[in-house]
Amino acid sequence: MLGSIIRRQILTAARERRLQGVDDEQLTRIEQAMGQQEGEGAVAVLQSLAALGRSKLDSDKRYLQLAFNEDIRQMRRVLPWIVCDQRILIEAGTPYLKREGMNGIRAIRALWPGHIVADLKASDGGAEEAAMAHGAGATAATVLGNSPTETLNCFIAACRRLEMAAMVDMLGVTDPLRVLMQLRLPPDVVVLHRGRDEEGTRGKVIQYRHVTRVRSKFDTLISAAGGVDLREARSAIFNGASIVVVNVVSPGKPWNGIPADGDVGTIARSFLATIE
Repeated sequence: MLGSIIRRQILTAARERRLQGVDDEQLTRIEQAMGQQEGEGAVAVLQSLAALGRSKLDSDKRYLQLAFNEDIRQMRRVLPWIVCDQRILIEAGTPYLKREGMNGIRAIRALWPGHIVADLKASDGGAEEAAMAHGAGATAATVLGNSPTETLNCFIAACRRLEMAAMVDMLGVTDPLRVLMQLRLPPDVVVLHRGRDEEGTRGKVIQYRHVTRVRSKFDTLISAAGGVDLREARSAIFNGASIVVVNVVSPGKPWNGIPADGDVGTIARSFLATIE
């Protein structure tokens, strides 16, 4: 059974055509199904909209990726307040996945019709981990850029077969272009990442100097991650990033992002307005 908030935001997003691919016929079906209190109709709508979330990321658009790093309980409380928008990606963060496993992705898919990023940070067995995330409902997944070249190639190839977005996380990588030049296929997204443990270190910044070098050789999207607030989001877009990753931060945690106990929906809309 769908909660009233979730049902309402899906219908609103469909009516405003913020869910890519919704035509008049689909809108009619969505409205009919959303009128049901429970049952197969509402589930069918979520399945249909999940398929819409598998549309390819567009280099002409700017995306907000919201990362959940706590647990299913927090995610279920916060996610319904985030407006359904094709420019929003929901991330199952690495700590979240370590706590909840693939069930954590399934729990997000039950509430979110669009793109879901599984932040696996795979370092070996890349093809199998990509398949696991895909089976749970993810439409994108990450692999560490300092993994063996064989792992990167297997992971990217698996994502291509599964029609997932392959994201290479360059956390700790000093020369992302050198990593990319060794691959058989380029990833869909390169993540320039300042690590969580680096956020408090003076002088540690997201390395935007790599954007031009990477984009000069590869047609890939750039994602900026690591302590992103509104000011950093503006800087990321100015420097050529297509995706900004913003953490949903639990009370008492020292990191930048959107407070989980704050007005998450309004703040998320502020980020969307900033990156347009």
